[in-house]
Amino acid sequence: MKAKLRKVLAVLIVLVVAFGWYVTCLGIGPIDSIKDTMKFGLDINGGVYVVLEADQDEVAKLSDEDLRKVMEQTRAVLNNRVNAMGISEATVSIEGKDRLRVEMPGVENAEEAIQQIGQTAQLSFLLADGSVVLTGEDVKDAGIDTDTEHGGYKINLEFTSKGADKFAEGTRKAASGTVTVNKAFKEAGVQNTAVVIMLDNSIVTAPTCQTAITQSTCEITSGGGGYSKEEASNTAALIKGGALPISLHDITSSVQTATIGEHALNKSVVAGLIGMGLVFILMILMYNILGLFADIALMLYVLLVLWIMAGIGSVLTLPGIAGIILSIGMAVDANVIVFSRIKEEIAKGKTVRVAVDQGFKNALTTVLDAQITTLIASVVLYEIGSTTVKGFALTLMIGIVVSIFTAVVVTQLFVGLIAESKTFGKSKYFGVNEDGTPKKILKKEFDFIKNRKVFYMISTAIIVVGLVCSVVRGFNYGIDFTGGTMLQVDMGKSVSSEEIKDALSDYELKDLTVVFSGKDNEQAVIKTVNALNSEKRQELVNTLEEKFGITDKDVLASEEFGPTVGKELKTNAFKAILIAALCMLVYIIFRFKSWKYGVASIAGIVHDVLIVLAFYAIFNITINNPFIAGILTVVGYSINDTIVIFDRIRENIRLHHRRETPEEIINHSVNQTIDRSVMTSLTTLVGMLALFFMVSTSIREFVLPLIVGVLVGTYSSVFLCSPLFYEMNKREGQSKYVRDNLNKKSKK
Repeated sequence: MKAKLRKVLAVLIVLVVAFGWYVTCLGIGPIDSIKDTMKFGLDINGGVYVVLEADQDEVAKLSDEDLRKVMEQTRAVLNNRVNAMGISEATVSIEGKDRLRVEMPGVENAEEAIQQIGQTAQLSFLLADGSVVLTGEDVKDAGIDTDTEHGGYKINLEFTSKGADKFAEGTRKAASGTVTVNKAFKEAGVQNTAVVIMLDNSIVTAPTCQTAITQSTCEITSGGGGYSKEEASNTAALIKGGALPISLHDITSSVQTATIGEHALNKSVVAGLIGMGLVFILMILMYNILGLFADIALMLYVLLVLWIMAGIGSVLTLPGIAGIILSIGMAVDANVIVFSRIKEEIAKGKTVRVAVDQGFKNALTTVLDAQITTLIASVVLYEIGSTTVKGFALTLMIGIVVSIFTAVVVTQLFVGLIAESKTFGKSKYFGVNEDGTPKKILKKEFDFIKNRKVFYMISTAIIVVGLVCSVVRGFNYGIDFTGGTMLQVDMGKSVSSEEIKDALSDYELKDLTVVFSGKDNEQAVIKTVNALNSEKRQELVNTLEEKFGITDKDVLASEEFGPTVGKELKTNAFKAILIAALCMLVYIIFRFKSWKYGVASIAGIVHDVLIVLAFYAIFNITINNPFIAGILTVVGYSINDTIVIFDRIRENIRLHHRRETPEEIINHSVNQTIDRSVMTSLTTLVGMLALFFMVSTSIREFVLPLIVGVLVGTYSSVFLCSPLFYEMNKREGQSKYVRDNLNKKSKK
C-alpha cells in the first residue's frame, strides 16, 4: 500500500473513531445513542423471567425429535400468551431439550405475570358434571370488546370448525338444565347450565347457557356490570394461549426492578471508562507513540463491539459489560505481542521499517493461536452456559474476533506510517534504548527451570489446603447450585438481621441468612435453601410489609432456583471444562505438531481450575452460576498466555536446538515473553478491579474469579507449564555434544 493512501486511511480511521464516539454517547439526527439503541437485559431494565420444565414422565415417552417438535409448539403457545398480555419485547426461548425461558421486561406486577404464564395445564371446556366438551386446540381466537348491554367489557370466542360442532353439542346439553353438578363445581358455585372454562385445575370463568350455540363464535359476558378491561384481557389471553402440548412447571423464576439495574448500569459504565482510561495510560507509558496509536485502535475496537452487538440484536447484560471490559484487556494483548516482536527485531540490528514488517509477520501466528484457543472456551461457554452466561460468552466471542482485526489491520496501518516517518521512525520511539537493547519492565533474567520444584511445591500446598477445606467444611454453594430463594428488599431504615429472621420465623426457612448492602446498609438480601415459588415469595413479602411497613415497590429483586437446576449447573460446569480442554488439546497438537505442548498446556488448565477452587474453599466464598463463566474464562485466559510462551519456545528450539540445552532455550523463551505476560495481566486487571470495587454484588460475583484467574493463569504459564514442558523434553532432540554438556551440568 502506498504511503499516501496509508495516510488517508489513518486520518479516516481517526475521524471515524471521533465521530463514532460522539454518536455512541450523544446520538445524531436519526441515529440514536448506543444507550437508546442497545437492548438491555432484565438485570438492567427490570422485569420478570421464569424457567419452565416439561413434565419428565411425559418427556420420557417422546423421542428426541418428537420432544423437539413438542417444545417448539409449546414455545409458540406461550409466546402467544405473553403477547396477548400486552408485554412489549417479551421473549420465549427454549433452553436445553425440555425447558423454556420466558422473559418479560418492564413488568411491574411480577406475581400476577408469573401466575399468568405459570398456568400451564391444558385448557378445557367442561360441563357442570365434569365431562369435557372441547379443549384449547378447538379455540381459534379469543379477544375482547365493549359490552353495550351490561357495561364494561365482554370476551369474544371463535372456534375451529370441529370446535364449533363440539361446542354446539355441549351448549345444547348445558342449556337443557339436565346436567348434574359435581361436588367440586357445586362448592365453587357453578350452575348446572354452565360451560366451565378450566386452566391448570382452576376455573377461568363459568358462563351459563340459555340456548344451544351453533355458530362458530360466541360471547362471554358478566351480568354484574360486565368485566373490567383487565379481567377481560387476562381471561381472553389465557383462552387464546390455547392448549399446551405438554405439562410444565416452573423451576426457576426471578424478579428484578429497573431501579437496581439502572444503578448498576451507570456504575458499570463509569467503572468501564475508568478501566479503559487506566489501560490507555499504561499503554502510552510503556510504548510511547506506539501506545498512543494502539489506544486509537482500542477505541475503535470498543465501538465495533458495541455496535455489532446492537446490530445483531444482542441483549447487553451486566455480565456482558464485564465481558467487554475483560475483552479490552485481551485486545491489548495482541498489540503487546506485536510491539514486543518489533522491539526484538530492532535490537537484532534491523532497520525500523524492516523490523515492523518482520515483527508483524512473526507475531501474527502467535496472536491467532492465542486468540483462537480462547475463542474455543468462549464457544463452549456459550453452548453450555445459562442465558446469563451466554450473554457474557457472546460478548467475549465478538471481542476476540474484533481484537484480531484492530490489532492486525488497524494497528499495523498506524505503526507502518510511524516507521516511514523521518521524525518518529527512530528506534527510541519503538521501545528500544540508545544502546540498541529493548526496554523491559523486568530487566533481570530469571532461571525458571532451576527453581521449578519450588513452584511445584507452592501449587501443591495451595491445592492440598483447598482440598482439605472443601472436605472438612465443604464448598459454599449459592442458591442457584443448592436450590433456594433470594429476596432483596429496601427496608428504608436500618434493621437488624435478627428482626428480619424473627419476622419470618413462622415459615421454617432452612439456612436463612440476611446480609445488608446499599446506602447505609438499608437493603436486606434474604436467602434460604427453600425453593419458594412466586406465591410463597409473595407471602414472605406480605409479612415483611406488615412488620416493617414496606411496599411491593421496595422489593428490588427476588429469585427462586429449583434443586434440579443446581445439580445441572455443577454437571454442566464439569462438562464445559472437559469439552473446552479436549478441544484446546486437539488444536494445540495440530498447530504445534507435538502432543507435549498440548499436555503441558492442559496440565496448566487443570492446575488453574484447582487453584481457583482452592481459593474459594479456603476463603469460603460463594460459588454460583457466574462462577462457571469465571472458571471457563480463566481456562481461556490461561491457555492464551501459555500459547504465547510455547510459540516462542517452538521458534527458539527450531533456531537454537543444536547450540543450547532445553533448559537454556526454555528459560530464554520465558524471559523474552515475561514483559508481555506482565503487561497483559496489568491491563486486564485494571479494568476488572475498577468493576470489582465500584459495581454491585452480582457483577463482583463475575469479576472475582476473573481476577483470581488472571493472576493464577499468568503464574501457571510462566512457572509451571514451561517447566512441565521441560520435564518432557530435557533429554530429547539433542546432539551428542549438547547431551554431554547437559550431563556435566547436572553433575555439578
